[in-house]
Amino acid sequence: MSILKKLFSQVALYGISSIIGRLVTFVFLTPYLTRAFAPKELGLQTDLYAYAAFLLILFSFRVETAFFNFGKNFENRAHSFLSAASILYGATFLLTALLLIFAAPIAVWLEYPDKSAFVAYFGLILAFDALAALPLARLRLENKAKKFALVKIMNLVVQIFAILFFLEIAPRYGLSFYKAENRVDYVFLANLIASASSVLLLLPQFSLTFWTKNESIKAVFDWQLCKKILFYSFPLVLAGLAGAVNEVLDRILLKNLLTGSVEERLYEVGIYGGCYKIAIFMNLFTQAFNYAAEPFFFRESNRQDARQIYADVSYLFNLAACAGFVSVMLFMDLGQYFVAEAYRVGLVIVPILLLANLFLGLYYNLAAWFKLANKTQFAAYIGFFGAAITLILNFLLIPKIGYLGAAWATLGCYLAMVLLCYVLGQRHFPIPYQTGRICAHIVAAVGFWQLFLFIKSFVGADFWLMQGFNFAFLAVYLVAVAFLEKNKVLKMLKRV
Repeated sequence: MSILKKLFSQVALYGISSIIGRLVTFVFLTPYLTRAFAPKELGLQTDLYAYAAFLLILFSFRVETAFFNFGKNFENRAHSFLSAASILYGATFLLTALLLIFAAPIAVWLEYPDKSAFVAYFGLILAFDALAALPLARLRLENKAKKFALVKIMNLVVQIFAILFFLEIAPRYGLSFYKAENRVDYVFLANLIASASSVLLLLPQFSLTFWTKNESIKAVFDWQLCKKILFYSFPLVLAGLAGAVNEVLDRILLKNLLTGSVEERLYEVGIYGGCYKIAIFMNLFTQAFNYAAEPFFFRESNRQDARQIYADVSYLFNLAACAGFVSVMLFMDLGQYFVAEAYRVGLVIVPILLLANLFLGLYYNLAAWFKLANKTQFAAYIGFFGAAITLILNFLLIPKIGYLGAAWATLGCYLAMVLLCYVLGQRHFPIPYQTGRICAHIVAAVGFWQLFLFIKSFVGADFWLMQGFNFAFLAVYLVAVAFLEKNKVLKMLKRV
């Protein structure tokens, strides 16, 4: 099997866990939660999960990427794992203790003065997620995608059953602990139980002995290696914090930049968070790709034709992402039913966020250069550049056009980061990307969607006729892309 075929088989395996998880979230959890909770309650959850995204960067200290870099060769893997774990678990213990001790004042600062329990929940959730980070990275580096997928799927299954138990079974059977006013608490508690279950499933991966078919190596702590990991990871932490600004700060800023009472602002945040979930299909592909591609880029870095392979991967990713954008947008008349009617006013943000996630996926591709060249300081430079774009656009647009402004800010940020990363990468670590064709496919996908909307305005309102039209239009797009790209794609797959 060629290494490109192997990469995309890995993407498929990682995608199984992501796709199943996201599909269940999309098909079950999103409709359920948008109907079980009013927008202001979902807005509260969206707000707190946004803060958690920042904290998880600090908890994990991005040592999993450093582990990929320093542990890519088997003889160094065990020592790199122990050194990375020492940093990770030290940071986790300290930050968890601080969150638990200062839960009450943090809750007041967040404008939830009677909800200090929420801060404690998230402190423990983040602790378990951080504990799982390095064992999950170990599975990725060792090509154990099936085990990785199993852990991710079981996390979701446990979370869903816990939510159903707390919100459906407990009140129906009058269980003594259940209190209706604590329904939001139970969502966070379900997440905590699921995160803890993942750590239990990963216990074998905490072993400090690493094996191949012919040998085993037991980890020995190396302070010099630990310092190298810290030096390598610190810029990635800064970049991660900047990335969290780009990814989730819009939810926080919506709450703070909109006018009205806290409840009214949370209502708008809830609309945004609910509709954001429909853009999940692009996000799941991007996430599955990143899970497989990051260790892949390190493993293949010694190949003579590595840079050409990186260019091919980016091209194939873009083809798949454009097809994903078109597929989702052609069936938005069905997709709208996955959120409750009260949330559908915000569906206008979906195409903007789909494109934003497409550019985020391209950024993951282009970002390989500074990791491979050991120039991770550029991750911080690019991340802070994106964060500045995010802040400026959100402050300019949210007061004028609300959550629509937050969506445009997300797209503007990721597009700017892709452009800057490309320019810097071609200067420091040139890779022969097919830039013109990549851009042409993105423009063609958006243009095809707009053509679809124009022609659709002449189609009758019959539901089944409309779905037949959607399928026919999608088939035309896929056949056209296959006709134009078949030879090029086959050549890429046969290259190695």
